[in-house]
Amino acid sequence: MRVLPPAKHKPAWPFHVLVAGEPVAIPYRIYPDEPSPDAQAALSPTQRAIVDCLYTRHHDGRVRQNHLERVVGLTEPWVAPFVVQLVGEYVDEILLVIQRGLAPSLAVPDNCAGRVYGRFAAENPAFLALMSQRVASYWSCHYRQRYPALTDYPGHVLIAALRAAARRFGTAVSGVSPGS
Repeated sequence: MRVLPPAKHKPAWPFHVLVAGEPVAIPYRIYPDEPSPDAQAALSPTQRAIVDCLYTRHHDGRVRQNHLERVVGLTEPWVAPFVVQLVGEYVDEILLVIQRGLAPSLAVPDNCAGRVYGRFAAENPAFLALMSQRVASYWSCHYRQRYPALTDYPGHVLIAALRAAARRFGTAVSGVSPGS
């Protein structure tokens, strides 16, 4: 936290999720300027990833996208809520970053990303449902021309992949093989 500049405003209301069974509150938006490159360079890789996750909540979409690009490939369980929250937001460019960086991994059964995001989605069904509703709303209001079918919209593709990963995670936990 010492590298974060003072914020111009208090963080906007938090959203609440479970991460590996633990309740977590994450600010919906934050308002500090970005830390200097020198300050970020002095951090460990884990500390940088934490800062990047926090800045995926920044009020500026370009800042969110920049920091998302640094964490979308990480498979730490605490990264998942920051990425999934962005699926339910309105910036198409951010959805495309997530689609390129995460969707291929979610499609492969029994890999690390699939397990991490599958568990997160399985533990947070109401949160995933809210993201799904937002995806449909943003598609209907802003992206229907570009993607005539909701099923082609990157946000919807990601929600479907997260739901599939949640089903696989639930199956792996219960010990029942798919198709049994």
